[in-house]
Amino acid sequence: MTANRTAQRVSVFQESVIREMTRLAQQHGGINLAQGFPDFDPPQELLAAAQRALAEGYNQYAITWGAPDLRQALAEKLERYNGVRYDPDHHLTVTCGATEAMMATMLALVNPGDEVVVFEPFYENYGPDAALSGARLRYVTLDLSRPDFPYDPGELERVFNRNTKAIVVNTPHNPTGKVFRRAELEHIADLCRHYDVLAVTDEVYEHILYDGAQHVSLASLPGMAERTVTISSMSKTYSVTGWRVGWAAVADDAVAGAIRKAHDFLTVGAAAPLQQAGVVALRFPDRYYREMARSYQRKRDLLLGALREVGFRPTVPKGAYYIMADFTALSEEDDVTFALRLVREVGVAAVPGSSFFHDPSLGRRYVRFAYPKREETLEEAARRLARLAERV
Repeated sequence: MTANRTAQRVSVFQESVIREMTRLAQQHGGINLAQGFPDFDPPQELLAAAQRALAEGYNQYAITWGAPDLRQALAEKLERYNGVRYDPDHHLTVTCGATEAMMATMLALVNPGDEVVVFEPFYENYGPDAALSGARLRYVTLDLSRPDFPYDPGELERVFNRNTKAIVVNTPHNPTGKVFRRAELEHIADLCRHYDVLAVTDEVYEHILYDGAQHVSLASLPGMAERTVTISSMSKTYSVTGWRVGWAAVADDAVAGAIRKAHDFLTVGAAAPLQQAGVVALRFPDRYYREMARSYQRKRDLLLGALREVGFRPTVPKGAYYIMADFTALSEEDDVTFALRLVREVGVAAVPGSSFFHDPSLGRRYVRFAYPKREETLEEAARRLARLAERV
């Protein structure tokens, strides 16, 4: 087949490195600490709600932009937790996961050649999202050598200009676990208001917080609800990454309408019975979120201890469920070579750090581990990782 049979837009990015590491973990019998999905069941109340929905006839199309009772439950939760009021009939779009919400938003709002600001390291999907929508990404670096992974305010100010259409803010952040501080978000909001720029926030880890960190939604700041598209999903909070139910919220009818149109022709709609189950999840009591965060903190601390014992220099996340680990004390290999050896010879899969940077050299000394796993899984991973120390 000749090269000109495929579109140029898909030639500028590769398949997902994260999903490739999952395949390699399966191939080599490895423990998958690469892809961020749990190896434990979601809450039983949620499974029962999905089963009821199937039995009660929710098996045909829901309204394209989301079942009415799910949008109502979502509006209530967003007001309660984020402090932002949305009209469920006009401002909320239910999507096939946060991934589709981000793609629909980029297609709806960004014209080819528009500039979109992202912080790096960044979740690997943002690059392909930009390529498919025609956006030009501008990068601002997070300092991984400091505890809160700050960015340089001057660097952010320099990338904003009259061509800037949007900024993507992921908090809590994948892959570092950074939780953006209110002062940082206020700085971002000031720039958005000054340059009339839209913000797109990826908040899928909003309830997974540690060490007293607090989640602040950018949309809750003055003047930002109508210029911020807040994206989240059921996947991480309720341990149902395979359900693919997400949403985009923005307090502006025109922006929300554009996202709905893009979403409609991308996927038509998310699974109807799982939307009904989502109504139950969104009304879980506050103790559910507290207990979940405590559980993930135990897992985080277990894996941090194991990595340090072996000789990694891990960063310490304040949110989400990933650890970026510097492996230079263990090997002079590049990150891809090291990650491939780790899964093939040690039996633990991680993600090469370069996949989270536009310049691969910036991630050369890191791999990313995910820990949404049972504690016994992480303990077995620790036993396998201990083999690395024997070889140094």
